[in-house]
Amino acid sequence: MAYTKTDEAVRKLTPEQYRVTQENGTERPFTGEYHDNKRPGIYVDVVSGDPLFASADKFDSGCGWPSFTKPIVSANINELRDRSHGMIRTEVRSAHGDSHLGHVFPDGPEDRGGLRYRINSAELRLIPREEMEPAVYGAYINEVEDI
Repeated sequence: MAYTKTDEAVRKLTPEQYRVTQENGTERPFTGEYHDNKRPGIYVDVVSGDPLFASADKFDSGCGWPSFTKPIVSANINELRDRSHGMIRTEVRSAHGDSHLGHVFPDGPEDRGGLRYRINSAELRLIPREEMEPAVYGAYINEVEDI
């Protein structure tokens, strides 16, 4: 399946999704739809459909945003230097949708690689495990914990 950004997908975004994905915004902590979601599945780019993160790699970092230890497919993530707001950070963007996802930090669980991908819920769409096969994401079913 080809994952691409289309004008139609961008037009369908809510104002908050547009602000986060297209204008490099950040949602307020502890307010996002997926902050404390525990449902098995994969998280995809709301704009392009890129598979981004698996629920098996999600953890509660206490920061107020969904946090993951690694992307489901590294090639679907671009990491860029971000010098905004007087800080030096690593921004994370979706490769095919060029959507702003959030940032990656080196303070994740040591036993799982030490990274924390801090991602905005507004950028994500959850494909529940039971819907992955019919939604053409069946190739990633082994990346998701059993129900």
